[in-house]
Amino acid sequence: MKSTKYNAHEKWQGFDLRQGWKLERKLISFQMLELIGMQAPSPVVTIKKDRTSGNSISLSWQEPEHPNGIILDYEVKYYEKQEQETSYTILRARGTNVTINSLKPDTTYVFQIRARTAAGYGTNSRKFEFETSPDSFSISGENSQVVMIAISAAVAIILLTVVTYVLIGRFCGYNKSKHGTDEKRLHFGNGHLKLPGLRTYVDPHTYEDPTQAVHEFAKELDATNISIDKVVGAGEFGEVCSGRLKLPSKKEISVAIKTLKVGYTEKQRRDFLGEASIMGQFDHPNIIRLEGVVTKSKPVMIVTEYMENGSLDSFLRKHDAQFTVIQLVGMLRGIASGMKYLSDMGYVHRDLAARNILINSNLVCKVSDFGLSRVLEDDPEAAYTTRGGKIPIRWTSPEAIAYRKFTSASDVWSYGIVLWEVMSYGERPYWEMSNQDVIKAVDEGYRLPPPMDCPAALYQLMLDCWQKDRNNRPKFEQIVSILDKLIRNPGSLKIITSAAARPSNLLLDQSNVDITTFRTSDWLNGVRTAQCKEIFTGVEYSSCDTIAKISTDDMKKVGVTVVGPQKKIISSIKALETQSKNGPVPVDMKKVGVTVVGPQKKIISSIKALETQSKNGPVPV
Repeated sequence: MKSTKYNAHEKWQGFDLRQGWKLERKLISFQMLELIGMQAPSPVVTIKKDRTSGNSISLSWQEPEHPNGIILDYEVKYYEKQEQETSYTILRARGTNVTINSLKPDTTYVFQIRARTAAGYGTNSRKFEFETSPDSFSISGENSQVVMIAISAAVAIILLTVVTYVLIGRFCGYNKSKHGTDEKRLHFGNGHLKLPGLRTYVDPHTYEDPTQAVHEFAKELDATNISIDKVVGAGEFGEVCSGRLKLPSKKEISVAIKTLKVGYTEKQRRDFLGEASIMGQFDHPNIIRLEGVVTKSKPVMIVTEYMENGSLDSFLRKHDAQFTVIQLVGMLRGIASGMKYLSDMGYVHRDLAARNILINSNLVCKVSDFGLSRVLEDDPEAAYTTRGGKIPIRWTSPEAIAYRKFTSASDVWSYGIVLWEVMSYGERPYWEMSNQDVIKAVDEGYRLPPPMDCPAALYQLMLDCWQKDRNNRPKFEQIVSILDKLIRNPGSLKIITSAAARPSNLLLDQSNVDITTFRTSDWLNGVRTAQCKEIFTGVEYSSCDTIAKISTDDMKKVGVTVVGPQKKIISSIKALETQSKNGPVPVDMKKVGVTVVGPQKKIISSIKALETQSKNGPVPV
């Protein structure tokens, strides 16, 4: 795989108020493969012919079994069989279907398809042969009028039939449920008509009986086909488990299983099944897939696809600084694509956050958690508002907080916060500020600063998502387009947000930490290398002055062998040395946008702690 060498020389320095010392860091050179740690997609296995005429063929295919990333497009190669590939044509398709026109009648054509990700093209599929129809099957000028009359009559009959069934559905309460079939047909329920290809979200709460809604949108599974491996967590209504699902004539797959606890109330059962009724309406590679439900036996279960890497925020914190910017943008593109799909269906998520994004072993991100009304009651990130109810303040737009006005535009605001979370590797938005301080600061026009080493294009996208007027925020379709352009032009991601280009209305990390009480573990947490705490336990690095003498060789001796943590620790040690030589660094708070009295007092307190540290020397553990 071809690799490209990128060198960045921009220097970053600032004042880390959580730890109370000056930080200085240089953006290191790095070797970036077209996608580090990811391979090109596997071949497309099967190509199907959907329709044919004298001069066109319509094809469809399944996504590769191992996409190994976000698929950008497909290359379709075709030629006449008799020409033996001496002359061929190539076209590109964005989805998994295409119609090829301007073909010769009664002619055999050979087709091959391959997928492309940011890592490059995959291997071509095997060759598939399809034949166009003879001339006699084409519509000629002589009989076109007859054909048009026949088509018009057929359309009129279909429309009359649809209107009749709508009236029957509304006045007679007709309802036809799916009962485990994937066939495309008309569905009627509570006056909602669903036509194949015209997908619109239907609120399951409009159904009087939640069981009716869940059977309308979800497949009923036989509990004997499900095996539970282990409990992986606990939800509001019961346990969350990992397990296996083996359906007849299908291969066994890994699944996540939510169970409804014994002794549930009718309201709990309604809310539990409500999430399945919502998920069952969605079919998109970046939306968590519902495999089915178990309602005819106990425990009641919701079965979804299994995402090996769990929630995105925890995954990023665990793998801090281990991905390239392109990989992070690929994750963000997937989330935006899923949200575009939800927006197109008319569904507003209301709780978009990195904790509600799941990520699999191929680094594909999928939007999950569609039970806002019940989940937020026990969500530690939620806060009461003056109008009652709970909403996740740090991720919610100003108009949604003030007026409970949730729209796709408020989801775009939340997406901007998710973008900030991803680029900061799971940092908590607004740090330890109280929810009321967050509401006040955002209302006054303050915004989060760019994460360290954040590309300027991505930070500008964040600011666009955080426009106070929701009409000025980009649509999810535009966000997907912006991210696609960045993926195709990775050089644009090398431009880092400079201090001079930053807006003046930025919030700072305002945590108040007294440096006189620092321990080695505090310091390691501060530079986000908490995984090294056990290694340093018992080693003779008991204070800041002994830590400041550590070299790279010393770190290798005590077991810190990974380059990322080594560089972070060395960078922080240099900051410690600078601090011990130069004393505390003066900060003009108003110039950096800190005009609120409360945060100013916290910063002054932290600076005084620094002064005490420089006078009294390091504090032993």
